[in-house]
Amino acid sequence: MPIVFHESSKDFHLYNGQISYILTVLRNGQLGQLYFGKAIRDKESFNHLLETRARAMAVCAYEFDRVFSMEHIKQEYPSYGAGDMRHPAYEIVQENGSRITDFVYKSHRIYAGKPALSGLPATYTETDEEATTLEITLEDTLIKTELILSYTIFEQLPVIARSARFISHNPEQLRLNRAMSLNLDLPDKDYEMIELTGAWSRERSVKNRRLEHGITSIYSMRGCSSNNFNPFLALKRPETTEHTGPVYGFSLVYSGNFLAQVEVDTYDVARVSMGIHPEGFLWPLNNGDTFQTPEAVMVYSENGLNGMSQTFHTLYRSRLARGFWRDKTRPILINNWEATYFDFNEEKILNIASKAKELGIELFVLDDGWFGRRNDDLSSLGDWYPNLEKLPEGITGLAKKIQAMGLKFGLWFEPEMTNFDSDLYRAHPDWILSTPGRRVSHGRCQYVLDFSKTEVVDNIYEQMYKVLSEAPISYVKWDMNRCMSEVYSHGLDAGLQGTVMHRYILGVYSLYERLTQAFPEILFESCASGGARFDPGLLYYAPQCWTSDDTDAVERQKIQYGTSFVYPISSMGAHVSAVPNHQVLRYTPLNTRANVAYFGTFGYELDITKLPEDELETMKQQIAFMKENRRLLQYGTFYRLLSPFEGNVTAWMVVSDDKSKALIGFYRTLQPINVGYQRLQLKGLDETQNYHVTLAGQSSEETPKRLHVDMSAYGDELMYAGLITSDAASGENQEGYQGDNGDFQSRIYILEAMGK
Repeated sequence: MPIVFHESSKDFHLYNGQISYILTVLRNGQLGQLYFGKAIRDKESFNHLLETRARAMAVCAYEFDRVFSMEHIKQEYPSYGAGDMRHPAYEIVQENGSRITDFVYKSHRIYAGKPALSGLPATYTETDEEATTLEITLEDTLIKTELILSYTIFEQLPVIARSARFISHNPEQLRLNRAMSLNLDLPDKDYEMIELTGAWSRERSVKNRRLEHGITSIYSMRGCSSNNFNPFLALKRPETTEHTGPVYGFSLVYSGNFLAQVEVDTYDVARVSMGIHPEGFLWPLNNGDTFQTPEAVMVYSENGLNGMSQTFHTLYRSRLARGFWRDKTRPILINNWEATYFDFNEEKILNIASKAKELGIELFVLDDGWFGRRNDDLSSLGDWYPNLEKLPEGITGLAKKIQAMGLKFGLWFEPEMTNFDSDLYRAHPDWILSTPGRRVSHGRCQYVLDFSKTEVVDNIYEQMYKVLSEAPISYVKWDMNRCMSEVYSHGLDAGLQGTVMHRYILGVYSLYERLTQAFPEILFESCASGGARFDPGLLYYAPQCWTSDDTDAVERQKIQYGTSFVYPISSMGAHVSAVPNHQVLRYTPLNTRANVAYFGTFGYELDITKLPEDELETMKQQIAFMKENRRLLQYGTFYRLLSPFEGNVTAWMVVSDDKSKALIGFYRTLQPINVGYQRLQLKGLDETQNYHVTLAGQSSEETPKRLHVDMSAYGDELMYAGLITSDAASGENQEGYQGDNGDFQSRIYILEAMGK
């Protein structure tokens, strides 16, 4: 069994063939952290890894014992104030005002499999043999409260999933104002912290900084996980690269306010903590009440950042995403938003759908503007019934007509929002988050419905259920276009206002759960003004997310590259849009737009009824290519090769499980001249296989001047000597523009095994 408890030493050892995680029961009954990293052999005692020394001015747990100071011991789930002055994992305020607690070991349980978390998304197993779970029960007898720490180690992955649960048996009310999902004390600070940061239309940029004394943190207090920071951080050694060296990855399965930080004390211990942000959080615990933290996932890789990412990809793609669409290739879609915005009628929509069918597109998605009196963003959110002036036969009639063409039909909702100009708001003005007597801020002319109220969630569910049950709908795009402000729930007791933001997220999860259970074959795609809620929590309900509102092919290289640090290719909504691009006003070639979007869930977002025939023919070829390769693209092993944050060229690749086929995306932003010869070292191939190498889209009719690749090479050559990518830029570049030189160019290399 991959979890053992050694009675004599009080050590717990969680291990598989890749990692070990070791903790122990300390002399005072609390838990100490001994080791997390590459797998090591089990033995009866690891107590020598608990380092203690007498330190001047230390506050110690035992009188006349200058060694046992909680401030200088690496702990598992620490509290503040009883000797440890660092940031705690939790804090409980008692009736007398005290915040001091003493949770000591009471019992533990080891069992096969992994439990679900009530009301919360979490990773899971399909058989008990896939994972083993350890639950350690700690108790503070003075405040009559139990704390259960849960650890699950997966058999075949270097992964540990963690959470904490508080159970009060106290007749007096307790107040929980901090409850992290994990704490990890590491022995030194010699790490660089990687985070994914940004803003609307430049989400999840990769940032790297050295740890130093003090706190390095990322967070969201916006009510959503946010496009500013993602609930993820990684710690790597300075010498670690994309492909070699040790790295720890930490990811929170949650969609609301979060805090992820590393505190380095002046003895160089690095304390990692991650969980719900304590700002504005205050959760009362009455006798019999339970509070469950979200799940945090810890990954350790010896094979660099790619190794870490590939573990997250496998876990989140196959044991976080669920349901009918988890393992299925995603349909190629067209969305009408950038083609029409609010200005459409049934005839215009049917014309786009008809042309889409001719091109080989499989799914038509009707975006914002189909409901209430919605002709702009000023009205009707919350009124989820069709606008019969635009669609005389409603959504049902339109969906049936599109289905008769041979296309599936999808629909946009923004369930969590309303406008003042809506039937919903006029009937229930107390259903929005707003503070009595205070100005209500708006974003995008809309207001946040109070999803902490069950009656609000019930109302939206009933409206959406009616639409989805009456029409042949195969896809739902679930949008969320503003963060929370003036967070106050009308009718809720003052002492419960600190629960609203978390209850809101639980309400979102509840609505997702009810709809996905009622309509299991509908493909749900989450969206939050693009990528403002691209997090593991929503992948549990919606296996793909709209990666960003920015569809520019150059910017998307950065966005998709950063997103891939945690999230699988199958989760990234990626579309070809019009030029000039609607966000950055840049002109990029149609092939480059597709070559970037292939590495995601592929689609289009432009008015195809206005395109020239040569571009339509190119789109047919793109769609055929994606259909042929989408299983590989969406479910193969993904490698980052060259970073868009470090140079003019970006490269990545996907390799099939059997290593018989690979696709390499190669992107060059600006055209250089007279530069050196270029090679690209590939990854993940079979060294003994001979691969035929070609370019996507090339044919025997290519002119001699145009870049043409038709060669063979063994996997070891392609990985160690490299694939030659030199072209006309390694010279005077006098060939003339042929579609393969100039700015914003790209290629897709195809590698197919020919045998050994």
